[in-house]
Amino acid sequence: MRRSRQIFSSFCILILLAACQTMAVLPALPSAEQDSCGAAQYAHLIGADATDLERTLILQPVGLIRPDSFVTTDFLPMRLNFHINAQNEIARISCG
Repeated sequence: MRRSRQIFSSFCILILLAACQTMAVLPALPSAEQDSCGAAQYAHLIGADATDLERTLILQPVGLIRPDSFVTTDFLPMRLNFHINAQNEIARISCG
């Protein structure tokens, strides 16, 4: 009985540790080879408030991706995706 309790406790600790694992951090900008949408020219907006996009002229398709928002699965290489974090800041920019 005591042995099964130790095994159960060890199993619970492993589950808790797995739940605490952090997710991989994505780069703020695509690499030069993957920058099909010209994201590098908007690098100055990373860390800025999302409302700064209202004052920025962007003449191509744009996507705003907020936490818990639905995202389409279609890939448009020229589309700029601005990823907005919970603090309403531009966290990263991607193409597609």
